[in-house]
Amino acid sequence: MLKAPSRLLAQLTLASDLFLISACWLLAYALRFHVVGPFPVPGGVPPFDQYALQLLPILLVWTVAFHTFGLYRPRRLGPYLSEWIDVAKASTMGALVLIAIMTFFFRGYDYSRLVILYFWVLSIVAVSASRAVFREALRFGRRRGYILRHAIIVGGGEPAAEVSRMLRDRPDVGIRVSGFVGDRSDLPGEHLAWLGAYKDLRAVLDSMRVDIVFLALPHTEYSQLGFVLSAIGDDPVTIHLVPDVFSLASLRGGIEEFEGVPLIHLRESPLHGWSNVLKRVFDLVFGAAALTVAAPAMVAIAAAIQMSSRGSILLRQERMGLDGRRFQMLKFRTMREDAEAETGPVWATANDARRTRVGAMLRRWSLDELPQLFNVLRGDMSLVGPRPERPLFVDEFRRKIPGYMLRHKVKAGMTGWAQINGWRGNTSLEKRIEYDLYYIERWSLFLDFKILVQTLWRGLFSKNAY
Repeated sequence: MLKAPSRLLAQLTLASDLFLISACWLLAYALRFHVVGPFPVPGGVPPFDQYALQLLPILLVWTVAFHTFGLYRPRRLGPYLSEWIDVAKASTMGALVLIAIMTFFFRGYDYSRLVILYFWVLSIVAVSASRAVFREALRFGRRRGYILRHAIIVGGGEPAAEVSRMLRDRPDVGIRVSGFVGDRSDLPGEHLAWLGAYKDLRAVLDSMRVDIVFLALPHTEYSQLGFVLSAIGDDPVTIHLVPDVFSLASLRGGIEEFEGVPLIHLRESPLHGWSNVLKRVFDLVFGAAALTVAAPAMVAIAAAIQMSSRGSILLRQERMGLDGRRFQMLKFRTMREDAEAETGPVWATANDARRTRVGAMLRRWSLDELPQLFNVLRGDMSLVGPRPERPLFVDEFRRKIPGYMLRHKVKAGMTGWAQINGWRGNTSLEKRIEYDLYYIERWSLFLDFKILVQTLWRGLFSKNAY
C-alpha cells in the first residue's frame, strides 16, 4: 500500500507525463507539417482540429499503458535504464493501440504516419528525460534527509552486512536503516544497532516506525523465514527478500525473471548477447590491424627459424579454450623438433636447454605468440583473456585449484590481466586464477583496450618469459 507522500509523487508524475504526452503530440504535428516535413504535403496541411481530436484517446491509452508497466510504483532501488525500457515498452504499446483506434474509429480522417512516428520517439525521449530529472531532484533531497523511509534488516552474516553497506553507500535512495534483527548481535564489518533476536521481531515492529523490511537471512537460517513472515503478519510494510547467494555464486551471478519465475544465476559468462558481438568486432578490428603491422616481422622470424634449425616453422599445440573446447594454437617453434620426446609435456624452465638460439630470443620478447593472431581472426581465441593451457595440464590443475575451470567461461586470450601483472610462466597458479577471475568479473571493452596498451610496454618483456 502506498503511503501519502508516495501517492502524491505518483499523482504528480502522472500529471507531468500526461502534460508531456500532450505536448509531444502537438509538437509531432508541427514538425511534420510546419518544420521538418517532408514537403510539400499532398492535399494540403490537414486542420489542427483533426489532430487535437486524438488527444483524449491518447491520454487515456498512455495512462493505462504506463500503469500496466508499473511506471507509478516506487522505484527507489531501481536503475534508470529499467525505467527507460519500461517507458519505451509502454509508449510502443500505446502507439500500436493508437493506430488501431485511428483505423477502426476514425476512418473518415487520414492521419499521417510520420506524425505518429515523431510522436512515438518524442514521447519516449521526453518522458524518460523528465523522469531522470525528477528522480535526480528526489535523490538530491534524500541526500539531505528529506523524504526518508525507515528500514530494518532481518538476518545476519554476509547477506545482512551487504545490504547494510549498500544502503549506507547510497544515501540518495533515502532509506535509513534503524538496525537489524538476528540471532547474532553483530554484523561482519558493520556498526549497526542490534534490535533483538528473531523472536523479538514483532515487538520491534510495534515499538518503532518501520516502512521497509529487508529479509537477508543466511541460508543456514532459512528455517526461520516462516516464523519471520508470520511475525510481520499483515503490517503495511514493504518487504524485500535478499537471497543468500554470496557463498554460492562463483562468477558474475545475477537475477532475471522468466515467465514470472525469478531465476538466480549463480554462474554466468559475462560475454553474451551484444557483449559477445562487441568483443568479437573488437578482436577482428584490432587483430587484423595487429597482423598487418606485424606481418613483415613475422616473415623475418619465419626465415630466421628456417635457417637456424631443422624442423617446422610453426608449432601447433592442442589447448583448451571457451567452455572447455579444444583447438590448435599456433606459435613460432622455439625448441628443438624433438623437445618433448624424452620428457613428455612439461613447462619450460629458465635457461631451458631445449630452446634454439632464435627461440630463446623469441620467447624472451614473447614474439613466438604472434601467429596466434590467426587464432584470433579464426575465432578460437580473443586478443585478451586467460591464457590457454594444454588439456593435460588443465586436468592436473583443476584437481589442485578450486575454481580453475571458471576461466574457461570466456575465450582464451593472447594476453590477459594476469600476464600484464607479472603472473606468467612458472609463477603461482593460484594468483593467476585470481587475476583471471578478476578480469572475467569486471570485463569491459575499455578493460580489454587497457590490457592491450599495457601489454605493449609491460607484458611483452617479462623476467618470467623463458
